Amino acid sequence: MMIDQQPTTNRQQPELMSPAGDWTMLSTAINAGADAVYFGVGKLNMRAKAANFTIEDLPEIVRMCKERNIKTYLTLNTIVYEEELKDVEEIVSASKIAGVDRIICWDLAVTQICRKHEMPFCISTQGSVSNSLSADLYKQLGAVRIVLARECSLEEIKKIRALTDLEIEAFIHGAMCIAVSGRCFMSHHLFGPSANKGECIQPCRREYEVKDTTTGKSMVLGEDYVLSAKDLCTIEFIDKLIEAGIDSFKIEGRKRSPEYVAKVVSVYRRAIDLYFEKKLTAEIKKELLKELEEVYNRGFSSGFYFGKPSSEDYADIYGSKATTRKEFVGKVINYYKKNQIVYVELESGKISLKDNLLIIGPTSGVVSLVPDEIQNENTFVETAVKGDRITFSCSELVRPHDRVYKIMKIF
Repeated sequence: MMIDQQPTTNRQQPELMSPAGDWTMLSTAINAGADAVYFGVGKLNMRAKAANFTIEDLPEIVRMCKERNIKTYLTLNTIVYEEELKDVEEIVSASKIAGVDRIICWDLAVTQICRKHEMPFCISTQGSVSNSLSADLYKQLGAVRIVLARECSLEEIKKIRALTDLEIEAFIHGAMCIAVSGRCFMSHHLFGPSANKGECIQPCRREYEVKDTTTGKSMVLGEDYVLSAKDLCTIEFIDKLIEAGIDSFKIEGRKRSPEYVAKVVSVYRRAIDLYFEKKLTAEIKKELLKELEEVYNRGFSSGFYFGKPSSEDYADIYGSKATTRKEFVGKVINYYKKNQIVYVELESGKISLKDNLLIIGPTSGVVSLVPDEIQNENTFVETAVKGDRITFSCSELVRPHDRVYKIMKIF
C-alpha cells in the first residue's frame, strides 16, 4: 500500500478545534478527540441563533475541559454597538475569572477590553486577515493568534506563515458563506436579523426565481443554488495543510448536530494522528471521506485553498446530502456499569441485531454501537419493537434519559 505523503518538516501536531453549541456537543467533542473547543454565551457571537451556553456555565465548561487538557475559546466575534460595551466587559471579566483560555474576536473594542483584563485573544476570520502586515498590526494590539480569511489560498497561507510568528488558525471543514469571510447583509436587508450579529436566517440557501418584469415570465434557478456554497472539506489534502505550518484546524458547525461533531472530529483526529505516524494513505483518505459524507453536508468543496471556487462549488440541493439519517427509537432507562449493559425502552420503530445505533445525551455525548445480542425480558431476540424494554452491551458509560437513535442509510 503506497503512502501518499511523508512529513517533510518537524512540524508540531496542529490543534484540532471543535464547535460546542451545548452540553451534548461539548461532551461529544471531548470524547471524539478535540484538542480545543469554541463556544458562545448567547450574546455577541456569530452563532447567536444556535444553542449557546450562559455566563454561569463557564466555570463548569472550563472544569470539564481542563480535566482532559482541552483548551477553551469563547467567541465574542460580532460587531459591537455602544450600548453593548457593558455586555462585553461582563463576558470578558467572567471568562478571565473562570479560566477560559482565549477570546475569539475582531471588533477593536473587544480587543481593548481583553487587554484591560489581561485576557488572551485571537482575531476571528471576520477580521479578514490575509497578509502578514495585517497580522503584525494585530500582534501589536496584543493578539496571540489570527484566524485567516477564508479567501486565502494554501500558497498565500504559506507566505504569511513565513513572515509572522503569530499562531495561525484556518478552517478545515463545514459550512461556507459566499460573503467575504461571512460579512453579509442579505439577511439584514431582506428580513431584519443581521449576519454580523450572529442572527443570519440564511436566505442564501434557498431556491430563487428570476423574473422578467417586462413580460412577467420567470425561471426557477433549480440546478444550482447560486448563493449557497458547498461545505468545505479538506480531508483529501489535510497533509498539505499540516505541512503549511497552520497551528490550529477549525471545524465549523455550532448549529449542527452532535453526531455531526462526533463524526467530523473523530475523522480528522484519525487523519492527523495517522499523518504523524506516517500511515495516512490515499486509500484511507477515501474511506474517511465516505465517513464524512454520512453526516450533514451540502456537498463538498476545497474552498479557496487551490484558487477561487467555480460554479461547481455551489450546492445543487436545498439542505443536506448526507448518506445517512438518524431515526429516534427510544430512551435509556438505566445503565449497569459493572456488566456494561444498557437498559432501553423503545418508543418508536424497531431495532434489530447489527443495526447501527447512537445514544446521545448531555453528559454522554454521542456513543456509537452495534448490538450483537439483544435481550427482551431475559429472552434473546433478533428484533425489538415499540413498547419493548430491552438490554444490550454498551462499553461506554451512558445515562438514564439519553436518547437512542437508529442510523438509516439514504439511497
